[in-house]
Amino acid sequence: MTRKFAGQNIIIASHNSGKILEFEELFTNSNYRITSASKLGFPEPVEDGNSFKENAEIKAKASAVLGEHPAISDDSGLVVPLINGEPGIHSARWALNDSGDKNFNLAIEKIKNKIMALGEAPSGQDAYFVCALAMCWPDGYMKTVEGYAYGSLTFPPNGNKGFGYDPIFIPNGHSLTYGQIEPVKKHQISHRADAFRQLLAACFEKNWWQH
Repeated sequence: MTRKFAGQNIIIASHNSGKILEFEELFTNSNYRITSASKLGFPEPVEDGNSFKENAEIKAKASAVLGEHPAISDDSGLVVPLINGEPGIHSARWALNDSGDKNFNLAIEKIKNKIMALGEAPSGQDAYFVCALAMCWPDGYMKTVEGYAYGSLTFPPNGNKGFGYDPIFIPNGHSLTYGQIEPVKKHQISHRADAFRQLLAACFEKNWWQH
């Protein structure tokens, strides 16, 4: 039987400000005390796993051990089947510029160029987001789930409400990109929302989240 969370303090095992903000919004109606690995000054662990699941677990365990409270980590990315599933687990790495800073405009351009190199039109290509969520307790107990959001790509990028690859992803059944959709609406349909619903059902006694 999956362990249920019975405490008050939860660490978001992330240094990504966009992800941290989304988690804080997801926990808005709860009574839990939320902090992050970034705010606590924890070092970023080496993400050398071979899957979203493995990388999420690496980050969650590192923060749970250091912070002595249960930690939740997200490892997510964009998968484009036409270019062999890239950028996939390397989604963040694709955004690194020569200085080591993240520039997702650079990553978006790489996707466009790879598709065009195959003689295909970048817009309209199938794509999906994956989100692995891992929750780890300080004793090493771990629960991991995966959420998905399917859609298509659009170029040029549109919208500034999200982060990362949001401006080029149109979820199925919608006409706007993640970058154009209001955050409250995105939290109902995103890959992170899908995974969050599963984690709540597995690890929390009460589901305060009504999306």
